[in-house]
Amino acid sequence: MDKLIIEGGYTLNGEVNISGAKNSALPIIAASLLASEPVKIGNVPHLKDVTTMMELLGQMGINLSIDEYLGVEIDPRPIKSLVAPYDLVRTMRASILVLGPLLSRYGKAEVSLPGGCAIGARPVDVHITGMRAMGADIEIDNGYIYASAPNGLRGADINIPKITVTGTENLIMAAALASGTTVIHNAAKEPEVVDLAGFLNGLGADIQGAGTDTIIINGVDSLHSGAYNVLPDRIETGTYLVAAAMTRGKVTTKHTNPKILTTVLEKLEMAGAEIQTTETTITLDMHGNRPKAVDIKTAPYPDFPTDMQAQFMAMNTIAEGQSTIIETIFENRFMHVSELARMGAKIEMQGNTAICTGVEKLKGAPVMATDLRASAGLVLAGLVATGATTVNRIYHVDRGYECIEEKFSQLGAKIRRS
Repeated sequence: MDKLIIEGGYTLNGEVNISGAKNSALPIIAASLLASEPVKIGNVPHLKDVTTMMELLGQMGINLSIDEYLGVEIDPRPIKSLVAPYDLVRTMRASILVLGPLLSRYGKAEVSLPGGCAIGARPVDVHITGMRAMGADIEIDNGYIYASAPNGLRGADINIPKITVTGTENLIMAAALASGTTVIHNAAKEPEVVDLAGFLNGLGADIQGAGTDTIIINGVDSLHSGAYNVLPDRIETGTYLVAAAMTRGKVTTKHTNPKILTTVLEKLEMAGAEIQTTETTITLDMHGNRPKAVDIKTAPYPDFPTDMQAQFMAMNTIAEGQSTIIETIFENRFMHVSELARMGAKIEMQGNTAICTGVEKLKGAPVMATDLRASAGLVLAGLVATGATTVNRIYHVDRGYECIEEKFSQLGAKIRRS
């Protein structure tokens, strides 16, 4: 099983290219099932989760081709199966996203309950309740969701009780070809939701209000061909910027979008970083200074993202001062705390709050990744620790970071895969 071996203590400097957003590519690939003609999707990151989603579509009989520019062409017309089997779905939660488009386009779907990171309960109730409101018959049996809508889905007024990104995305896709108008209240506002709506509107859908808490979808008869580029990955961008702050370096992230990282950039400025931006770049310069501890509280967009919590905790372990980190999204998203403690971090847990007292130095140690973002936090800790750090179970990292060791090496880190 692959692991990353990191020799810490090197300052990061230079430029790094940011890949397309995994959390945008996955729903957009799933949404291609709604089209009646081939679609082209550009800036697709080469990641394990993306490969799994494409393999899932391939098993359904859909034709996929990849070009040398990270573009994917998807022809949904040869589809033969409406089943998302357990052997693929168990590794990736986003596979639930095929439920809405299959049900909307073909009136039937059989989708295994999903797996993915073990960071807490992420129930599919919102997906099911919303689609039932749109006229679907849904049963759950033997770990599978069996859904049918022989007469097609119809528009509905849907109130989401707790904001969910995948739930919002699935309901948008289900409503795209439904008869009538669907209104989703308390919708997720994440940029990835806006990106999905942009892709679908480019194919002829009628989706209004994406990026606000009320999204209106007027169902259309069919979706045509089109081409679309996935937005840059804001979490990958934030991860490299935090790494620069931790190592007291200067790094420019290229092919990114500062407008969707406002909260993260504000926190980095509070940590002592000088931030300069253009439309597609962000430069962080610590001027050789140790970062200052910053308090964070995770919440749905546009507030501080839960997917950046572990990285900021890693920074706070070596920052000047004490900080509190409050996690409000996932109840099990502190599994990296015990691993950071193995490296000498001082973190006290109080329910969903971590109190972190910065230390001058972390010490290299063997640690184990428990989920995607926790693994990123451990890699960052390894970059500043004295001696060698071995991060085990890095298949978690590969689910969300493209060529992570190559990119860090380009910035001056001593990191290798073994």
